[in-house]
Amino acid sequence: MKKISRIVFTAFFAMALMVIAGPIARSAEIRIATQPIPAYSPIFVAKHKGFIEEELARIKTKSPIKWSSFAAGPPINESFAAGQQDIGLLGDVPAIIGKSAGINTKIIALTSSGPKTLAVVVPTRSAITTPAALRGKKVAVVKGSYAHHLLLLVLQKGGLTANDIELINLSQADIATAIVNGNVDAAAVWEPLLTKLSTQGSVRVLADGTGIKKGILVIIATNDFITKNRAAAKAVLKAYQRGADFIKARPAEAAKLIAADVNLTPELLLALFKKFDYNPAIQQEDISEIKKSEAFLQSNGLIRSDVNIDTFADPSLTKELGLK
Repeated sequence: MKKISRIVFTAFFAMALMVIAGPIARSAEIRIATQPIPAYSPIFVAKHKGFIEEELARIKTKSPIKWSSFAAGPPINESFAAGQQDIGLLGDVPAIIGKSAGINTKIIALTSSGPKTLAVVVPTRSAITTPAALRGKKVAVVKGSYAHHLLLLVLQKGGLTANDIELINLSQADIATAIVNGNVDAAAVWEPLLTKLSTQGSVRVLADGTGIKKGILVIIATNDFITKNRAAAKAVLKAYQRGADFIKARPAEAAKLIAADVNLTPELLLALFKKFDYNPAIQQEDISEIKKSEAFLQSNGLIRSDVNIDTFADPSLTKELGLK
């Protein structure tokens, strides 16, 4: 009887402690913002293969992942500004614009690069054959995107500025409709829309990023998240690298695995993989490229304050992981 009493008392005491202390705390979720584009293919591979959870388990962390999808970089900035994200994947230009606007983030890795993955396009039968011929034309772009920067660079090649065209701010989806219906004369787009329109025979490339823009897209994280969850941030980057390695080793399988995530057929995605360099490590040449983007944004009045790229682009996490 005494033994039973001791057992009951022990169980009651344990329950009392749980009530006083509260339930065992669960690790906070990691909020990741993406876009449904092939530039971020490794993160979708990592998602489907469970690489992020595996890497978090290695550091004894069970943080659930909350995924959010956006149509472009600017709305990702808005989500960060509202405190709704920890990690985001977007172009270098919107990342810089967000930082200039006061969003407390850092670039912690690249997602990919590829100068042929973004371009200024015109309808297939258009008489426009040079950047100079864009003068006075209606040109659609997602304002504040990295394709916006490309457009300004292409105009510069033709001796023009943004003041020499009628710039139409549209979403990528609306750009597709507008250029097919002849409502705009040209557009600055990125993958997969570039391949979709080209494959349909709706457009031809007037100029891509070759020789003028490397097409860098980046992974950003809030400084608060990096400070409090550095190991978890590195786990996500390690999972991203594993996704990139999987694409390199088994491209056909990867294409089938994530085709729905980027709204492409596996066949088109497999061909697109060749356009991208998915190495997440930040190299000095990448920092130089991002500095060019910042300088161009500044000179064109697209940001109000300078961004110190040397502190904004932080290669320390990828270095600690041994990524090169």
